[in-house]
This record gives sequence, structure tokens and C-alpha cells, in this order.
Amino acid sequence: MSDSPASGVGSVPVAEDGQAESREGAVTVCEGSKGERLPGGKPRAMASQVSFEEESQNPPTVGHWKPLMPSKGDKEEAESGCQDAGGVHEPQSTEQLNVSRLRSSSVEIREKGSEFLRDELHKAQKELKLKDKECERLSKVREQLEQELEELTASLFEEAHKMVREANTKQAAAEKQLREARGKVDSILFAEFQAWKESPTLDKSCSFLDRIYREDVGPCLDFTKQELSELVREAVEQNTLTIEPVASQAVPVGKVAAEECGGPNGFRSQIVTKCALSGLPRTCKHRIMLGDSGNYYYISPSCRARITAVCNFFTYIRYIQQGLVRQDVELMYWEVMRLRREMSLAKLGFYPSEM
Repeated sequence: MSDSPASGVGSVPVAEDGQAESREGAVTVCEGSKGERLPGGKPRAMASQVSFEEESQNPPTVGHWKPLMPSKGDKEEAESGCQDAGGVHEPQSTEQLNVSRLRSSSVEIREKGSEFLRDELHKAQKELKLKDKECERLSKVREQLEQELEELTASLFEEAHKMVREANTKQAAAEKQLREARGKVDSILFAEFQAWKESPTLDKSCSFLDRIYREDVGPCLDFTKQELSELVREAVEQNTLTIEPVASQAVPVGKVAAEECGGPNGFRSQIVTKCALSGLPRTCKHRIMLGDSGNYYYISPSCRARITAVCNFFTYIRYIQQGLVRQDVELMYWEVMRLRREMSLAKLGFYPSEM
């Protein structure tokens, strides 16, 4: 029995050395390998080494022999560990690691892409809302402009129709006057006017002006003061007569023989004096000057109306002579007849009250 423990003890190191060599070789290789891991988190080779060390530190009970040779399972595990440590499965494990990394990267990329797309979608929705509001505003502006355009168009059409109606009315009135003119005048007077219109002149020897002088101009400018009347007629023919209004306080009291009307500062508030053409005391609101003589003659409203009617007639025939009247000959004839009627009315004492 005393030899057994010694031999047992001495045998243990041999077995331990032999097995240790194989296990240390396995451990040495397995420490650098990327082999299979146990549930404890350690590689299988490291777990075998730990168990071997624990067994070597706890010697077996005296009288019992524990085989130190590795079992078949240990050999297989060592071989598999060595094979793993030898790098047989190393490329496959690296590929799996790369695949897992790629998967995690793809998941992260998908998450970031989803977040980016959500942000872009939110921005696009905001922009769409703003554009919808702008479209609504522009739609209202367009409706307002369309309404204003319709109103303006309607107003323009109404104004155009009004102008057309007025033009048609004037045309109808002119045609009516023309028909009346063709049906009324006197053919002799119209023939005399046509003859004068072909070669217009201010010589009163022509039949047209001679008739008007005898029937209208002469009686209209025939005043009580004959000498002054002749001078007035000559000034009208030569277009050198001037008519101007008189200020209500322009003439001093002592300068004219007139009916007295009291006024401040020795001036009359209203000029009541004798008319230079009729010789009758009248309220004279106008005065005439013949040529450049500088002499003024106060005239009554009746005398002014008669002189004004004759001046209007001579002004119109001067325009015809100078070619300034562009009308049909019949319309010009009827304008002459209207001016003759004004001379006849003024001669009879009919004139506007503002004169």
C-alpha cells in the first residue's frame, strides 16, 4: 500500500504530463481560435483546460485510481477545437459576422431612410397646404377680376349703345332737316347761295349778299343816330369793331350826362346813361370801339344784340370763304338761314335776357 500511493503519485505526473501536453497543445491552439462558445461565455477549449486544472489540483483519494487518458469525447472535442483553431471554419464565421453587420447596417439605413422620407413627406404636405391657400387666394382674385371685367364690359357696351343711339338720333334729325330743306326753301335763294359758294366773296354786289344786305343787314344796323350807324356798319364789314363789357363802377359821376344812381366814392353802382345809337336812356352794360380810334360808345342790350347778330353772320361767311367749313352745301345754306333768322329777331327786339 505504501508503494501504491507513491506509484500512483508518480504515475499521475506522467499521465498528467502526457495529457497535459496534448491538452496544452489544444489549449494553445484554441486560445487563438474563434471556436464554439459554451453557455458560460467561454470557448469549449478553455472550458476543458479549466476542468483539467481543477482535476489536477484535487488529487484522487488514496486507494482509488482515476484514469488520466482522455476519453473519446474529449478527443473529439479537442480535435474539433483544434480543427476550429486550425482555421477550417474561420472564413465561415467571418462571413456570418459580415452578414450580421450588413444586416444591422441595412436596418439602420432603412430606419434613417424612413425618417428622412417622413420628414420630406411632412415638408411636402406643408408646401401643398401653402400652395392650396395660394391657389384659393388667386382663385378669389381671378373671380373678382372677372366680375370687374364683366361690369366694365357691360358699362362699355352700354356707353357704346348710348353713343350709337345719339349718333343715330342726330343723323335722323339731320336727314329730317335735309328733307325739310329740300321740300321748303326758296329755290331762288338756294340757287343764289350755290352760285356764291362756287366763288365766295365779301363783295355785296353779288346777288346773294345784296339780298341779305337789303333784307337783313341794313334794317338790323339802322339806328336812330344815322352817322354813327354808318360807321358801325363799315367797322362790321371790315371786322374792326370791338364790343366789351363795362364794369359796374367804371365811369365817374361827372364824366357823363346820365341819371344819377348813388354809389360809394363818387362812382355809380350801375351805369344808367343814354345809348349812343338809339339816344334813349338805358342801362348800358357794354360799349363799342370803332377801329383804333380809342373812342368808346355805350350801347343798350338791344343794340348790342342787333350788332352781335350781324357780326355772327359775317364771321360764318368769312369761314366759308377761307375754306374752314367742311360741310355739305345744303347744311351750310341752312346755317346761313339760321343766322338770317337771328338778325330778323334782333331787329324786332327779341334777344336773350343776359344781354
